[in-house]
Amino acid sequence: MAGRFVRSSKYRHVFGRPTRKEQCYDNIRISKNAWDTNLVKANPKYISVNWEAGGGGAFAVIPLNETGRLPEHVPLFRGHTAVVLDTDWSPFNDSLLASGSEDGKAFIWKVPEGFSTRTEEGEEPKDVASVRKLSGHSRKVGHVLFNPAAENVLATSSGDYSVRVWDVEAGSSRLTLKHAEVIQSLSWSANGSLLVTTSRDKKLRIWDVRQEKPAHVVPGHAGAKNSRVTWMGEHDRIATTGFSKMSDRQLGLWDIRNPSEPSGGFQMLDSISGVCMPFWDDGTQCLYLAGKGDGNIRYFEYEHDKFEYLSEYKSADPQRGIAFLPKRGVNTHENEVMRAFKTVNDSYVEPIAFIVPRRAEVFQEDIYPPTFGIKPAMTAGEWFEGEERLPPKIDLASLYAGEEPAEVPAHYKPTVAADPPPPKASSPIKQAAQPVSEAVPPPSALKGPPPSMKEQTSSIKDLASKYDDQDDDEEDAEDDTSSFEEVSKPIERHAPRSIEKPGGPTASSKGPFPTQPSAPQAQPQVTHLPVTEPTRSPTAGITSTLKSPPPPPTSTSSSSAPGGDPMQGYLKDIKSLLEQQNASMVAQSEKIAALTREVDTLKVALGEKGEKDERIKALEREVQGLKAGGL
Repeated sequence: MAGRFVRSSKYRHVFGRPTRKEQCYDNIRISKNAWDTNLVKANPKYISVNWEAGGGGAFAVIPLNETGRLPEHVPLFRGHTAVVLDTDWSPFNDSLLASGSEDGKAFIWKVPEGFSTRTEEGEEPKDVASVRKLSGHSRKVGHVLFNPAAENVLATSSGDYSVRVWDVEAGSSRLTLKHAEVIQSLSWSANGSLLVTTSRDKKLRIWDVRQEKPAHVVPGHAGAKNSRVTWMGEHDRIATTGFSKMSDRQLGLWDIRNPSEPSGGFQMLDSISGVCMPFWDDGTQCLYLAGKGDGNIRYFEYEHDKFEYLSEYKSADPQRGIAFLPKRGVNTHENEVMRAFKTVNDSYVEPIAFIVPRRAEVFQEDIYPPTFGIKPAMTAGEWFEGEERLPPKIDLASLYAGEEPAEVPAHYKPTVAADPPPPKASSPIKQAAQPVSEAVPPPSALKGPPPSMKEQTSSIKDLASKYDDQDDDEEDAEDDTSSFEEVSKPIERHAPRSIEKPGGPTASSKGPFPTQPSAPQAQPQVTHLPVTEPTRSPTAGITSTLKSPPPPPTSTSSSSAPGGDPMQGYLKDIKSLLEQQNASMVAQSEKIAALTREVDTLKVALGEKGEKDERIKALEREVQGLKAGGL
């Protein structure tokens, strides 16, 4: 019978939790510039916001712990002579960030120690000056992005159709990647050796940065609006968002080894006109898509080389900009896997926590694999000389315990918890069959109504019929094994198949079991046992009978048994099950008799009037139910 199956995923129930207005970052003047940028960036200590300021460009830095309404005057990071278009935090220094502006320059900034947006009463806020200026572009600098593996390596894109790669420490441009049109988006690979860009000419370019030439140039999204790109962490995959010719929003998955077209084609999202901003989480293997101009955030799980839709965070407040926190900054005590900061009405920034709902109050190792820390894989000089390495990772369990981050190797992969092995039986046949039999998966957690006595009786008869004398062929052993292996499927019921009776002439001729002259010849009386449904029995005495018997061995495994009669174990098991079943039936019979006596006593107490109260009616219904179940 056809059924509806739900894909198993640890993140299927992830939900976004909004924040109350009192806990947001309020009274912020967000830039109204029309340049396509995220407007806000975040790290575990601060968020940076492009500020609407006069007299040159500026942006603000807000400590994460300073929630609520900000003062009317806050210290700004000033230095640009035109509007600030983009900012980015260093992945290895939470106090270092870069900015790009319409003045064609990129600045490097250092957040002062003990920085705060709130000053003493009567004290004027002091603006912060840059520590380094990077000049070289002839037009506005639209994007700035630090290298995720090498320290002090920065990429900047400009309206002069080029991407420059800077040695921040030396303050010089070392590499230039020339494009044919304005660059709309860029993203580094995990080891920092490759860079992917999208541009207005609707091309997707994958650059071998230190060779200063593209490894691949392929057509991207066909729509006229902006497209975005993000590298999917340590995978050799790229995710893009853009528009079709009919202005439908699209999602594309690209294999960098063969990027001629997206894997499986473009996936249509909707027909909303806002640009879709992609963010990749390498820990959960999830992709988050936030749309400009709408309040929704979709998230997908990457599995089997495709994106599986999980859910969507919906809000009535549209966002113009959004940023996601690095994984080392999430709250592991609340099972938070991601945190977003969205701009609302250009006046405040709202945190949104994405949480995996779980009851346990311990560290959830399966949803928190090791993540990149603040230690770089190499210096800028080593990177420019051609080295490629991944940064070391940290174990989030150490952060959960409030300790210093414990470092693990960069290529460390957490071990996936295997399914628990099936319980060992005392039968010697199972011990002999163990080296060659396949592991039986644990029973399904699905629960059904308790079986009736009639069902139990017929089921034990089916089990016992496996030992009747019938003609057998070589395929019977394989069929028996497969029928027992499907015990974990609670829906299916398999017809019993016969095997040879111990001690019979056929068994001795084929030799699947050693023959014992003293083996019992008579079949024991049996009753029902539900082998295929892991349900709960109506009485405690039957609970132990719901355990499935060990699977019969194949001819190969049984022939290798060291000694003893294997059928003796089966018969002992059945005898034990019958004794337990008989005990439970006796207990039920005694209960029925006691209830019957109680009903008769109550009838006598009421006399000949024939009146019955609710207690008698309830007892009669219970007796009738027990009698019907015992048939």
